[in-house]
Amino acid sequence: MRKRPLRELDRYLLRQLIPPFLIALGTVMTALLLERLLVLLDDLASEGSSLATFLSLLTDLLPHYLGLAIPAAFSVSIFITIRRMSDHNEIDALMASGISLSRISHTYVLIGILLGGSSLLLYGYIQPLARYDFRSGFYSAAHAAWTPRFQARMFATTTDGAMLTAEKTRANGSVLEKVFIRANGTNDTLHLISAQRGLITTLPSRSETRLDLWNGDIITARHGNMQDLHKTHFEHSARFFINDPTVHSFRSRGKDARELTLFELIRRLEHSHQIISPSADPDSIPRSHLRAELDFRLAQALTMPFIAPLAATLAMGVKRRRPITGMILLAILLVGFYHLLQFGQSLVATGAVKGFYGVWIPELTFCAICILLFVTRSQGGWLRPKKVKIPNGVPITR
Repeated sequence: MRKRPLRELDRYLLRQLIPPFLIALGTVMTALLLERLLVLLDDLASEGSSLATFLSLLTDLLPHYLGLAIPAAFSVSIFITIRRMSDHNEIDALMASGISLSRISHTYVLIGILLGGSSLLLYGYIQPLARYDFRSGFYSAAHAAWTPRFQARMFATTTDGAMLTAEKTRANGSVLEKVFIRANGTNDTLHLISAQRGLITTLPSRSETRLDLWNGDIITARHGNMQDLHKTHFEHSARFFINDPTVHSFRSRGKDARELTLFELIRRLEHSHQIISPSADPDSIPRSHLRAELDFRLAQALTMPFIAPLAATLAMGVKRRRPITGMILLAILLVGFYHLLQFGQSLVATGAVKGFYGVWIPELTFCAICILLFVTRSQGGWLRPKKVKIPNGVPITR
């Protein structure tokens, strides 16, 4: 007979958690992405990349920032939910009916376990692949040989060594006016080409870029002998620039430990025992980097269930006091722990300390602090109501 009310309580707590979690997740993601988006837009605009490239790179960035936003949104949403229930005396009513704070937080701990398993999938598989896709896509956008976009009075060099500039541009840089080209020809000759109009287009295969010129002149001279000049006028001329295929290729995945999935990290660690020296396998990643990355990902995922009791503990403040103190303390603990974990990862990667001392001691310390604070609060320790006396001598609880 008692299981049904508890199931109703779990559903109620879950309904109370979802709206603030979604709002907090969207807010944190927006704050994290905003600065990176501005830098990415500036870089892609300077390279003349398209909107589709920007959206593709943005999609690859989402898993990385999602891994940072989920713990923050989860802690903030639990804090807001518990604090609101405490202010509305719902926590007091539940505890008066025999439901402890541990049972109230039980639902959020289970959600934290589910988020921890999902985070393990995120940290272990989605983030490494997305990180490589982002690096590959950004490399291709930054090193694209020729695209039909050109800026006025900008000097560009083609793959065959020709130099191109234009006085004015239109239609996103594909239509040029007052074009000038300096190109090297065969037999040690130099071609100086000027035209009134030009049009840059990329062939469907993207292996070549075509430049059409109208109403121009070609001056041909030999290097070192500028007196022997030949001038040719043309109404229309077309030049083809072969795009270098090497600029569209990116290195294979796996040269960085952060691009490896969990199983790949484990296999690399097992294989690293067989490598006598780094020179025997130039593509090998140092064992310390592999160990640091593996421990860091596992520690991040295992932290999630302990966020729930920590946020619930700090939200259960003294009545009629502002909750800003608990929120500040929660932010300090989470941000400080994350940076401490990153610092420990860097120490393990450099080989200064072992993985247990650099990653797992901070992890166990953080988990112990969360449990200690929760147990103390649930037993009425550091926030136990104080008894005071009024003038008539009757004790009351404050």
